[in-house]
Order: sequence, then structure tokens, then C-alpha cells
Amino acid sequence: QGQLLAKSWSSLFEGQSGAALRGPIYSFNGRNVLTDPLWPHRLAWHGSTPRGGHARRWDCQGWRSSSMAEGMASALGEGRLLAGHRHNCSTP
Repeated sequence: QGQLLAKSWSSLFEGQSGAALRGPIYSFNGRNVLTDPLWPHRLAWHGSTPRGGHARRWDCQGWRSSSMAEGMASALGEGRLLAGHRHNCSTP
């Protein structure tokens, strides 16, 4: 049972920034990434434009730890999956 995050898969990406996310989001080890202190940045990395296209210059592809590359990620607390901003690819 769990909670509904979105009405449909396509609704996550409709409109300018996608659907508002609902409910908690859990990591694979069962931690709520929206409240757990081990997830200080609470980002969803996606490498997409706000309309769902590939943000070629901002996708962290080919990233190396010494790189200053940036990728598109959305703050999960904002409630919009694709309303991303550039973040350094080294951000944990």
C-alpha cells in the first residue's frame, strides 16, 4: 500500500515543471529522504530541461570527481520534479 506520488507516469512530466510530488520518498534502505539527516541536499538528479528534454550540457555525463561539471537536479521539497537548477556533479 504506500502513498500516491502522482496520478500517472506522464503527469510527472506534464506542464512546465511536472506534477507536484506527494508523500514521502524512501531510499533503498528505507530512509525518508525528505526528513533524514543523511540526505542533506534532498535532490533528484535528472539531467533534463523543465519540459523533459535532455539538458545535454547539464547532465553530469562523463563526470569525474575532480571535475567542476554541473548537472540539472530538483530540490524534492519544491514539489516539482523537473523544476531543476544546476548543481555541481560532485554534490553528494
